[in-house]
Amino acid sequence: MTAIDPTAHLTAEQIEELGRELDAVRDEVIASRGEKDATYIRKVISAQRKLELVSRGVLLFSIFPPAWLIGTAGLSVAKIMDNMEIGHNVLHGQWDWMRDPKIHSTTWEWDHVSPSDQWKHSHNELHHTYTNVIGKDNDLGYGIMRVDEDQRWHPFHLGQPLWNFINACFFEYGIAAYDLELGKNLHKRRRKNPEFRARAKAVGRKIRKQVLKDYVIHPLLSGPSFLPTLAATFTANLVRNIWSHSVIMCGHFPEGVQVFERRSIKGETRGQWYLRQMMGSANISGSRAMHFMTGNLSHQIEHHLFPDLPSNRYAEVAVKVRALFEKYELEYVTGPLPKQVFSAWRKVFRLSLPNKKPKVKTPDREQELVAA
Repeated sequence: MTAIDPTAHLTAEQIEELGRELDAVRDEVIASRGEKDATYIRKVISAQRKLELVSRGVLLFSIFPPAWLIGTAGLSVAKIMDNMEIGHNVLHGQWDWMRDPKIHSTTWEWDHVSPSDQWKHSHNELHHTYTNVIGKDNDLGYGIMRVDEDQRWHPFHLGQPLWNFINACFFEYGIAAYDLELGKNLHKRRRKNPEFRARAKAVGRKIRKQVLKDYVIHPLLSGPSFLPTLAATFTANLVRNIWSHSVIMCGHFPEGVQVFERRSIKGETRGQWYLRQMMGSANISGSRAMHFMTGNLSHQIEHHLFPDLPSNRYAEVAVKVRALFEKYELEYVTGPLPKQVFSAWRKVFRLSLPNKKPKVKTPDREQELVAA
């Protein structure tokens, strides 16, 4: 909701033509999926499981500092792989076309406190449908941050840098909380809703399972290395959470990324939906290793355009998508990780403060923004 619409120069016909060109890019990848892609994801899953097994084996001797460092580093990478390149993408249905029941969005469960079925609803159905629409997209500010100058400021927002840091450290629990939509369900009457209670119990069971695995069973198996293994597991989860949070924040929150009012998507066409994904996302530039460790969410623009395409194809898709940005004179927001992290955090701090020059709003827009 910037003062100057970066898409204002496009006609309705151009927007729909853009949509058709993006459909053609997607269709080309769909038609070319095959054994090479299937081999890729199977190798990644195999490598992740072996890395986790070896790392936990090393942590059996974590009473010795070198073993602790090696085991913790390996477990951190394994958890990031499970969360980003495997779990996130499998649950998007990117590999459902293989018809492999072991690598399918309907059967996969990940190393995460949020049950996969609840995450798929809040992420796949809500976030990817209503990308960056205030009041509709729970991923936008995670329900605890002011994300646009047009939102009314409250003293509570002064603390949003702290809230965001805490959310980063315990990100998997934050995701589980807004999957449950706790903000609107903590009211006593809503808490008694059978559907909410069932979902809350499912989250509780998943949390107990994760805590038992990470903080009881594996440390106990380490015997005299119980405490070092406990600390290593906590550290690995912390690293995974901060990394995941950073990647996702860089894809949705840096300067230059647009947010949208709810009324702006009324009657939205396919082309307009594509355009919103393009304007509401940002990429992270870097090496192949960087792209892999982000689960290829460093290609966040391409992921939002085509969330169900295999992640290993985003790099080639990005070349064609960037060409379309240039053709239609749109800004392709991208940059190295440090730059994007700095940009996102600068925005977090800036929006924690009241506007110096409040904007004049129409009564209906003010009411909508306050409701959001």
